[in-house]
Amino acid sequence: MKRILIACGNGVATSTVVASKIKDKCAEEGIDVSVVQCKLLEVESKASEFDLLVTTGKYSNDDITIPVVGAIALLTGINEEETLDNIVSYLK
Repeated sequence: MKRILIACGNGVATSTVVASKIKDKCAEEGIDVSVVQCKLLEVESKASEFDLLVTTGKYSNDDITIPVVGAIALLTGINEEETLDNIVSYLK
C-alpha cells in the first residue's frame, strides 16, 4: 500500500477535494493507497512516513526527500488528467 500525504492551508477543504480525485484515479489504476490530509505547516513533521506529498499550494522544502506534486490542477480542472497521471507514475 502506498501512503500519500495531501496538504493544504488548513488540512480540510481543498485537500478533501484533491484526496477524493486521487483515490478515484488510484482505484481505476488498481493502486492501493492510504491518504492522510494535513496542514501545510505540518508537512515537515509528517512527510517521512509517506511515499508521496501532494500539495494544493506552492511548497518547497529541501528537507523533504519524497516526491512532491503540486495539485492545483485538481481544483481548477486545468490539466487535471496530466496531474493525476503524474501522481500515478510516482506510485507505480
